[in-house]
Parts: sequence; C-alpha cells; structure tokens
Amino acid sequence: MPKTADIGSKRLIKLKPTAWARWLTGNPDVEAIELLSEEFQWISRANDALLKVKSAQHGTFLIVNEIQIRPNKRMARRMRAYAALAEEHYDLNIYPVVVNILPGKVLGNNYHNEFMGLTAHQDFRVINLWEEDVNLVFEQNLSPLLPFVPILKGGQEPSVLKQAVALLRNDEKLAEMESLLAFFASFVLDAKIVSKIMRWDMTILRESPWYNQILEKGLEKGLEQGLEQGLEQGLEQGLEQGQQRGLEQGQQQERQKMLLYILEHRFTPVSAELKGRIHQLNSDQLLSLADIALEASTLAEVEQFLVVVKE
Repeated sequence: MPKTADIGSKRLIKLKPTAWARWLTGNPDVEAIELLSEEFQWISRANDALLKVKSAQHGTFLIVNEIQIRPNKRMARRMRAYAALAEEHYDLNIYPVVVNILPGKVLGNNYHNEFMGLTAHQDFRVINLWEEDVNLVFEQNLSPLLPFVPILKGGQEPSVLKQAVALLRNDEKLAEMESLLAFFASFVLDAKIVSKIMRWDMTILRESPWYNQILEKGLEKGLEQGLEQGLEQGLEQGLEQGQQRGLEQGQQQERQKMLLYILEHRFTPVSAELKGRIHQLNSDQLLSLADIALEASTLAEVEQFLVVVKE
C-alpha cells in the first residue's frame, strides 16, 4: 500500500541533523548534539523542532526551527514565545529560524512590540525555499531537503527530479520521503511527467496530510474571515444566521483562492474570464476542480470541467 506524505520537520531533521543545522545557520562548523523537541512540551506541532548544537566559536546553543507551508502573520509572535521559553528552560542561547515552503505574503524577520514605554523584540532568520539554489542539496548532501527539490530555485526540471528520486531510492532511510517529493513535484510539473518519472499514482497525493494541510490552512483562514463577516451580518439579521452565512462564504472564498493558486503555479496566469467562472462555483465544485487541476495536463482539461458544470 503506498505511503502518504506524512513527514514533519522532526523526522526530516533526524535524517541529517548536522547538515540541517549547518544549512540553517550558514555555519559549516556547527555540530548537532540532539533533537530536544520531544521533551520540550511547548514544541508540539509536527513542523516545529528544537535542535541542540555546538560550535567552537559559539559553544552549545539551541536552534528553534519552524517549517511552514507559507508565511504566517502569527509566526513572529510564536517564534518570540518559543525562543523565550526554550532559553529559560535550557539556559542556552537561541538561534530561531523559520523555513517557508511556498511563496505568500512577504513578512518580516522579527517580532517587535512597544507598550507603555517598554519594548519586546525578537529577531529570527527566515529561509524561503523558492529562493534557495537546488544545487546546494546535492553539493552539501542536504538529504532532508530532497522532498522540496521541485520548490527550490532551479528544481523545476525533470532531470533534477530524476536525480532527487534516485538519491531517495538508494537510501532506505530516505525512501519514505518519496511521497512528499511527488507531492511538491505535482505543483510545478505536469502530473503525467511526475507519474512517469516516479511511477506514482497521483491520486494518492490527495490523501496526503500535506495536501490536506494546505487545504485546511485555507479553510482555517476562511473560517476566521467568515466568522467576522457573519457577526457583522448577525447584528442586522440575527446572530445565528449571520454566523452560518459568514462561515460558508469564508470557506468558499478560501477554496477559490486555493484553486487559483494551484492553477497559476501549474499553468499560465489565469485569465479574468476564467477567474469569473471559478467564482461562480459552489464549495463542492471548487474541491472537485482542485483535484482535476492537480492531475490535468493542460488548462483545457480544467476548462472542460467548467463547461460540463455549466451545462
């Protein structure tokens, strides 16, 4: 039975902790000591990790690392909290790093807040995978980054995907990451090309926790926006009715955004006419079209679905 792409950052880091630490810090002298996430109660999310490391220049310190699908406005506050809690708990210096997988709204690299004459500030390093050169993965043996090769700069070529697949299949410890590589490859390469190179049935990717996480992120934002809109409407039409309508509208809006994101990354920029037709779809139709968009070879296949729906 095919494995789904259920790999959090803790499992990725365990494969090559020293290589990962050197990449995060940009310091070739750093050595990993141990992964502390499992014993640190505040680091409970699958994509957060706490790595204890050392170097001749800086001694022993901690790397607080978060991998997220795309930039999140809450991340700065969260990194400030993680850094402070880890520093207090272990009495070590902290090096916080955020890794963004997919592009999104540009956010800063620090938390800053001033209140009643007092200032709270926390810097952290931000690494955007789409800005990282894919050759670093092969030159520095950064195996934890192999699943993200298609996202990296220069990683959109079939020949590069073949190289990544070969490395994964030559190491039993890395084999479980093949499903994750297939998932991200489907964002930048035609589904038929990915299937041919990896011998994968692309339909199993829809069962991937990573795929679901991306959809859930969009739905979560939609729920928040929908609730706010619903409350406003509820003042006039009744709180219960307003909340329900707001939630439904928020879900639909975020599914529209997710579908457009997939289309724009797999094909050419979406025309205004096509966007208008997508905005006319209901929530169930949007999810169906998202599945088609992940597998379609051309934009024409997506448009054909819209023709059928209209009829």
